[in-house]
Amino acid sequence: MFDRCIYFNINALARAVNRVWEREFGRFGLSAAHAYTLRYVLANPGQTQTKIAEELGLAKSTVSRFVNDLVTKQLLLRSPLPEDRREMGVFPTQRGTELHAELEETGKQLYLQMRDLIRPSNFDELVAGARAARSKIEEVDG
Repeated sequence: MFDRCIYFNINALARAVNRVWEREFGRFGLSAAHAYTLRYVLANPGQTQTKIAEELGLAKSTVSRFVNDLVTKQLLLRSPLPEDRREMGVFPTQRGTELHAELEETGKQLYLQMRDLIRPSNFDELVAGARAARSKIEEVDG
């Protein structure tokens, strides 16, 4: 019945992938979304929440909530940017920095696990196709 339904199949895939990601990043006391927010800030310290939202493809309010949660967990902090003290940048704390290598290794292992499970050519095609489709839909739908 739903063999050709992109909505059903993409959501079912997302739920299956999410279960795996949540389990793995849950070991750090983080949801997958929080872990990816932290990983982005660790790789790009000092970004504004607006920039983080753009890069992660999330609403600014969602990123604000994630950053608040990570600040509460003492993994991130907000601080004025040196070039414009009116702008707040998001930076990792020492505690957040200490998780960097483990979070990256977890991400790498998840990538390898899924790529192997789905088969490399199918995996690469799936990811590239999903990115292209998202871009095209956002181009049309805003």
